[in-house]
Amino acid sequence: MTEPQTPDPSHSEPTEPFVRWSRPEAERGGTHLLVVLHGYGADENDLFGIVPELPEKFTIASVRAPLVMDHGGYTWFPLTNSLQSSPLAVRAAIEDLQEWVAAQRPDFASTSLLGFSMGMAMATSLLRREPQAYACVVGLSGFAIDPTMVPGAESATPEAGVVPSEVSGAGPLAGFFDDEAVKAVKPPVFWGRDQADPVITPDKIEYTHAWMNEHVNMTKVLYAGIGHGIGPQELRHVGEFLDYVVK
Repeated sequence: MTEPQTPDPSHSEPTEPFVRWSRPEAERGGTHLLVVLHGYGADENDLFGIVPELPEKFTIASVRAPLVMDHGGYTWFPLTNSLQSSPLAVRAAIEDLQEWVAAQRPDFASTSLLGFSMGMAMATSLLRREPQAYACVVGLSGFAIDPTMVPGAESATPEAGVVPSEVSGAGPLAGFFDDEAVKAVKPPVFWGRDQADPVITPDKIEYTHAWMNEHVNMTKVLYAGIGHGIGPQELRHVGEFLDYVVK
């Protein structure tokens, strides 16, 4: 994950994403779909190296994020230096990806999601829109989005003439996620991370942990020495999790 920057909106690509598949179209029918979502500043090739470590029963669809960045990578939505983003941009990214995934699902025996970093934010967001649609989610070195905060909440003070409650919980993401449905389904979610991850901020970890504890059947594993990355032991655990959960 590189230094956050704002992509030029004029570089936005069409809603239909570019996807790298692990199987040709003729061989996909009836297999289990695993949609892989990369992190900030990467592309669809970034996580494709993990394909050999995943169970053979899965067809991998590694999706490229829609916004082109100045250095050539891609992002799902723009970020500030404090890892904040416009809720409208977040909502649009989730809705576009949700539409594409929904169109693929009928061709497969099941659909699961795997996201790294910002890709985990996207994966958990899709789950929160349609929890019954996914067999499981794998989140690596990432976070879940807190829908109650809107830009400016961190600087809202009475001295500034703004009360924090006036900018919290009333943004474009209010009511966007169906967390009650998630709680009813309790879908299996694997969350792997390094406690020394230098990128994902403590507030995001705290929110994600609280949300998962309440809403999903969480398998949480902490790894040492991987930083903001994916380690060999973690990959083995991911493969075992997917093999166990998806029959």
